[in-house]
Amino acid sequence: MGAVSAFDEQDGIISSGLCGFDINCGVNSIRTNLTYSEVQTKIKELVSELFKTIPCGVGSKGKLKLTKSELDEVLVKGVNWAVKNNYGTKEDIKNLEENGCMKGADPNKISDLAKKRGLQQLGTLGAGNHFLEIQKVSDIYDKEFSNKLGIKDKDQVLLMLHCGSRGLGHQVASDYLKSQEKAVKKYNIKIPDKQLVAAPAQSEEGQDYFKAMKAAVNYSFTNRIVMTQWIRETFEKVFNKTWQEMDMNTVWGLCHNVVKLEEHTIENKKQKVYVHRKGATRAFPNEPVIVAGTMGTASYICKGTKIAMEKSFGSSVHGAGRAMSRTAAIKSFRGTEIQKDMEKRGIIAKATNPKVLAEEFEKAYKDVNEIIESVHGAGISTKVTKVLPIGVLKG
Repeated sequence: MGAVSAFDEQDGIISSGLCGFDINCGVNSIRTNLTYSEVQTKIKELVSELFKTIPCGVGSKGKLKLTKSELDEVLVKGVNWAVKNNYGTKEDIKNLEENGCMKGADPNKISDLAKKRGLQQLGTLGAGNHFLEIQKVSDIYDKEFSNKLGIKDKDQVLLMLHCGSRGLGHQVASDYLKSQEKAVKKYNIKIPDKQLVAAPAQSEEGQDYFKAMKAAVNYSFTNRIVMTQWIRETFEKVFNKTWQEMDMNTVWGLCHNVVKLEEHTIENKKQKVYVHRKGATRAFPNEPVIVAGTMGTASYICKGTKIAMEKSFGSSVHGAGRAMSRTAAIKSFRGTEIQKDMEKRGIIAKATNPKVLAEEFEKAYKDVNEIIESVHGAGISTKVTKVLPIGVLKG
């Protein structure tokens, strides 16, 4: 289920390594009131139009050209900046973890290089395991909770958007890995692996990273909501309806590479701790937990539980996880063959390069169904809805 760790607010540490390179890599689920039969007839056109609209791939540049002051505003205000500029709505804000903005972000703690990388990438999908997927509901396990999310019927069409903070977040991580490498020596911190570099929680090195990380988190939330609005506009073009008529609202949005200051009960005492979730996602009681599957397989929406608060600091799995390296996958599979096979199964896939389809092939990952059964059985996140892909965009 990824890595989850918690350290005391005063005497603990904050670790850039335990957060990860793609800060606030996360998932947004978007619902529609369209049915599978309505979308199936237009799926090739829809995937093609979305591929034109959403910039994909390594180093991809967005349609937005921010000024430095606008970027700083994004880093501080997150999705609030987006809504003010007509990307997304106030309803979207309500349905995002942290309401799409972590307070206390400081753009001054981010390097010029990180900002330079971020200026041109807001509103881009990126590459790797990031994706935009059009899905149909195949199973509903918890009808009451599913209905609350606006997911009411089998064959209802949803979308899932999985991406992060792009080059800006990667650069923040790289910068502070170097900073905390020095901190480890300075404060004589013993670590088993150099990738687990850290700094005392209340040290300058620890707090500087925390403020910079929050800014990258806000950038990522904004990145996904900007693309959400472009997705809505694309659906309007293809279906000749307003996105409001199609009920294209955010179901929930969350992150899975992040550090949060939270209060948890430890040994029967309430304690504030810095919870690090790397490849793990929040699973607070009665909150949605979005678990992204592998390309061509199911994804799930689950529900957080009280048991998760007791067992895993309110955390659950974020996805299936790789079983094979990208290099090995490219050597083992052929993207063009995968694309044809997916189409035979009723899934239209489009990527910037066939190699992307090879490295993200479902056989390169663990079985997401087994992963879900494990967290459901453990009680840390319970099954609500299962969705299957009908259209996939990869960077």
